[in-house]
Amino acid sequence: MLYDAIIIGGGVTGCTIARELMRYAIRVALIESEAEVGFGTSKANSGIIHGGHHSSPDTLKGKLEWEGNQMWDTLCEELGFGFKRIGELTVALTEDQIPTLEKLQKQGESKGVPGLEIWQQERLRKEEPHLTSEAIAALYAPTTGVINPYEACFALIENACINGLNLFTNCPVTAVNQTPDHNWVIHTPRGEFNTRFVINAAGLYADAIAEFAGVRTFTIKPRKGEEYLLDKRLIGLVKRVIFPCPTAVSKGILVIPTYDGTLMVGPTAEMVDDKTDLTTSHEGGKKVFDAVTQTVPGISPRDCIAEFAGLRAVVDGEDFIIGTTAKPGFINVAGIQSPGLTAAPAIATMVRDILQQEGLSLAPKDSFISSVPKPIHFASLSTEEQIALVKQNPSYGRIICRCELISEGEILDAISRGAKTLDGIKFRTRAGMGRCQGGFCTGRCMQLLCEEYNIPMTAITKRGGDTWVVREQHS
Repeated sequence: MLYDAIIIGGGVTGCTIARELMRYAIRVALIESEAEVGFGTSKANSGIIHGGHHSSPDTLKGKLEWEGNQMWDTLCEELGFGFKRIGELTVALTEDQIPTLEKLQKQGESKGVPGLEIWQQERLRKEEPHLTSEAIAALYAPTTGVINPYEACFALIENACINGLNLFTNCPVTAVNQTPDHNWVIHTPRGEFNTRFVINAAGLYADAIAEFAGVRTFTIKPRKGEEYLLDKRLIGLVKRVIFPCPTAVSKGILVIPTYDGTLMVGPTAEMVDDKTDLTTSHEGGKKVFDAVTQTVPGISPRDCIAEFAGLRAVVDGEDFIIGTTAKPGFINVAGIQSPGLTAAPAIATMVRDILQQEGLSLAPKDSFISSVPKPIHFASLSTEEQIALVKQNPSYGRIICRCELISEGEILDAISRGAKTLDGIKFRTRAGMGRCQGGFCTGRCMQLLCEEYNIPMTAITKRGGDTWVVREQHS
């Protein structure tokens, strides 16, 4: 089969491109090396839809940040993942930081970002009483939102597959060759794939994919960010995302009320050599909590219930690389670090336009289905709705995850929609994300995976590959 386009990489960028391309009558596949989409950088994302004012309008990321920001409301309405606009505050602690707030305000206004206001100390006290008393002003941006990035990946890819996308997971790319007729062959352990266009959205490994194709002009350098999830007792401590004044390489260490309400703090910004280094450290944790207690002193390291790290794909110049290459049909979508999540829908339309300019005919599908069934969140239903649902399907009356009140019905629904691993269940339902971090529910989740896929306990993994939970016993 000759595909019109193959996307390499199933992070939020690749999934958004896939969903956009499936609006048209073309043959598209997405190849992902992990067990499920969203298992790379996207799963360790801070989950912020940036307000649109952080990046310079003179950069590609600055242009796409605001364009992408405006597209998430429609995507959420159609696909049902967690997203809400809670606003943000960039906090000044000293007088010499005020010009930075004013610069960010002007930068946003030049792009058309609405509602940017500098709040003085009295307004800050009223709106966010748990901010430090040393805060003298802050830039307020109502356009900032929070999102469950892994939920978004799953919903985007599910919708793309409904509309005809061919998805191949556990499928690492081993070589990419151009044929004499200017088509492309992508080699994987699962076979060869033929395509007219290759879209290189491989995140940390985009440089390696470009090298395979003979068009590498950049190097991806990983920047590690450590994040720390806090106990639910701190829900409501702050209502908005809290930024410090930014630096040249980072927006700083943040306090983030996640979509589900719990607070997350981070990330750090440390250049590393190893593209698989997802370790957290005592030094990283100290740096995070030392920073966030300067803006929100009520936070303590004792409130941490989980910690993780993600790697951002950084290129020289710190901007996105999106466009054609020296070889026809190979398109790079590389260096997609922050605000890549925010910009993803705008990146997708940009890639669509590039494909069209390069000669791919894009006839809209009359049969395009824009939505997917919304997942049930049992704990958020009213008592009357819960009673009615349990009468209809008793599995929703059996609570598997006590911390987050996740039912068996929700876990079975997640499996039916593609969850193959413990993390696949966790990221779709939140089972295992509470105080005990899976201490009570992991065994039952594994049992349900075994029953639904008819596989032994020893075949269950945390996140695919060799991340087995139970070892096979040998006599």
